[in-house]
Amino acid sequence: MQLYLPIAEMPVDPFVIMAMGGAVGFLSGMFGVGGGFLMTPLLIFYGIPPAVAVGTETTQIVASSVSGVTAHLKRKTVDFQMGGFLVAGGAFGSFTGVMIFRALSASGQVELIISLAYVLFLGIIGGLMLTESLRALIRARDTRPRPRKRRSPAWLAALPFAMRFRSSQLYISPLAPIMFGFFGGMMAAIMGVGGGFIMVPVMLYILNMPTNVVVGTSLFQIIFVTALTTILHSAANQTVDIALGLMLMIGGVIGAQLGARAGVKLRAEHLRALLALIVLAVCARLLIDLAVPPVSPFSIQGVS
Repeated sequence: MQLYLPIAEMPVDPFVIMAMGGAVGFLSGMFGVGGGFLMTPLLIFYGIPPAVAVGTETTQIVASSVSGVTAHLKRKTVDFQMGGFLVAGGAFGSFTGVMIFRALSASGQVELIISLAYVLFLGIIGGLMLTESLRALIRARDTRPRPRKRRSPAWLAALPFAMRFRSSQLYISPLAPIMFGFFGGMMAAIMGVGGGFIMVPVMLYILNMPTNVVVGTSLFQIIFVTALTTILHSAANQTVDIALGLMLMIGGVIGAQLGARAGVKLRAEHLRALLALIVLAVCARLLIDLAVPPVSPFSIQGVS
């Protein structure tokens, strides 16, 4: 069975697309990421034009994040105060990112830039997350009780207007989450991601938020940032394929619910290590695609 996509201008198998959305939605609910860092490359590997993959994937991220965050709301593991500042910064970032994406599309270099951005960010973040996760697993072998040490960077402590975030047990300036939210929103627009693969490490290792509220808060801010990104991409670049987005959402919503339940059963260190390995695997595949020349750069078709 084939379904023609009007914006992507190609036929696809809807069951394959929904299965891809379900698998990525499962990871979204489990790790607190939008899943775009996996879904966008998968769509490109499938043959979807990069510009359409980036613009449309944000619709699936919104649906998966809404589905995933409902499970965390029941457990009261969402810091709405922190999420609000992340959304504020992300809104400005997504607008900036869409404008940059439009300029890249006009130059004809959008596909190369997207691939290079994925290789760079996934490689750095995946490596850092894997290193930290392995250290945490090694420390976990020591059964002696140790209080968690929260060491904020000096520049973070020096920021003005500090306030208390009770759910996250932090006393920091809201300028920090606004700044990180801006960067995450910009990457969401350029790379077709929810920003969770950036924001989750930031919240864990820079803002030093407790692990139990990081996932839910990440999903909460992803909903609003990616929804705005979808609207901006649709209006400015006309790269949102509704038919493709609906198929991704159907699979993503179901997968996110299952992932949120599965994530509760795993230790935080195991979750971070598994996510890091997935990130590095996607990075390696993109790097191979960039390095290996195509088998046939030209195709010849007969005209009847």
